Amino acid sequence: MNIVVAVKLVPDLVEELEIDDSGAALDMTWMRLIINEFDDHAIEQAILLKERGGGQLTVVVPDAEGADDVLYAAAAKGADRLIKLMGDFEEGVNNHALARVLATIVKELQPDLVLTGVQAHDDLDGSVGPLLAEHLGMPYVGYVAGVEMNDGVATARKEYPGGLIGEMEVTLPTVLGIQAADEPPRYVPISKIRQTMKTASIEEQDADELDPGGAPTVSRMFEPETCERATMIEGDEDEIAAKLVEVFQEAGIL
Repeated sequence: MNIVVAVKLVPDLVEELEIDDSGAALDMTWMRLIINEFDDHAIEQAILLKERGGGQLTVVVPDAEGADDVLYAAAAKGADRLIKLMGDFEEGVNNHALARVLATIVKELQPDLVLTGVQAHDDLDGSVGPLLAEHLGMPYVGYVAGVEMNDGVATARKEYPGGLIGEMEVTLPTVLGIQAADEPPRYVPISKIRQTMKTASIEEQDADELDPGGAPTVSRMFEPETCERATMIEGDEDEIAAKLVEVFQEAGIL
């Protein structure tokens, strides 16, 4: 089975984010990019499927600082082919443009299964998975929490509120948006990644010109205002309930 995982790099929320001089974008000068958490689960799910049934696993990442680290870590876990898309990604790219350039590469790879993370914390205009599926002409199932393969059919497990589990069967080829792999992403020691760097090779492929069409235009970004508006209500349950009713009435809610 031929599996492709499309990975997206996102800002590390542990770092302090700054707005650039335009006021409409983040300052990318010193921003640290990391693998999207759900994409990490997509890689793990792909490796599990490969371990169970064999096949080839290709990981595709757009060129940006940290892309090589992500690819070598994927190879240390079990990825067979590493592809870095070369293009103007350093200043950021919207999901519409990213899905278009990914679709061109993925079509050439002719996969049976394409996995992406279900979403990312910097998504403004839809997630990559369904956009990519549209360009590939493949069905899409999102918020998947486990995958099994059987005779050209993928069974995607979805979790619903109340502890309900649903299963959907979809004929290959298909695109799945992974929310959680069957198992947590495995840890790979730095020593193993450095060993992999000596043997694994990263293929650099030129991406098509980025077409941002279809995405919303950001006119202004700003940090939330800091203010003091919290009111602590003290007393027993009846006193607190009475005060809440009074507050809601003053606000016109009741």
